Amino acid sequence: MNLPNKLTMSRLILVPIFMAVMLMGHYIPALVVFCVAAITDFFDGYLARKKNLVSSFGKIMDPLADKLLVFSALVCFIQMDVVSVWAPIIIIAREFFVTSMRVVAVSKGKVIAASWWGKIKTNVQLFAIIGAMLILGLGDVVPKGALIAEILIWVSAIFTVASWVAYIFENITVFKDEK
Repeated sequence: MNLPNKLTMSRLILVPIFMAVMLMGHYIPALVVFCVAAITDFFDGYLARKKNLVSSFGKIMDPLADKLLVFSALVCFIQMDVVSVWAPIIIIAREFFVTSMRVVAVSKGKVIAASWWGKIKTNVQLFAIIGAMLILGLGDVVPKGALIAEILIWVSAIFTVASWVAYIFENITVFKDEK
């Protein structure tokens, strides 16, 4: 297994550790684990491209690891009653939809590559989650921390919807039947 794939696997291993620490209410340690996991996302892709180590495993597992990391944070926020379920559902629905589009495209011999909208969406989600955890970790220092955290997650949901719409318009031909 090459280094980029090891980094992807480390992200998958960090997800349950992050969730356990987060659900115990240790926001700052959870934030550190989340940030380490998020940083592995940057380095696995960078190294895979730079060292020509792109693999089928990485193409499948890297986006899966990314989604699991984001979903785990959103589920923790819901469990802890920090955010309502609506923004996370929008975010999760978009991921299932785009993944389904990619599967349909592959079945037709096409590839839907990640777009800039998708990259922006991912970064906004990561920064919103990091910001929410930081605010929650500051506790009484930041008044209405849970409200601010929910606003950050809603901002990421808005970028998620924008990315969703862009994927649909850029790839609508995937859903047209070929005759």
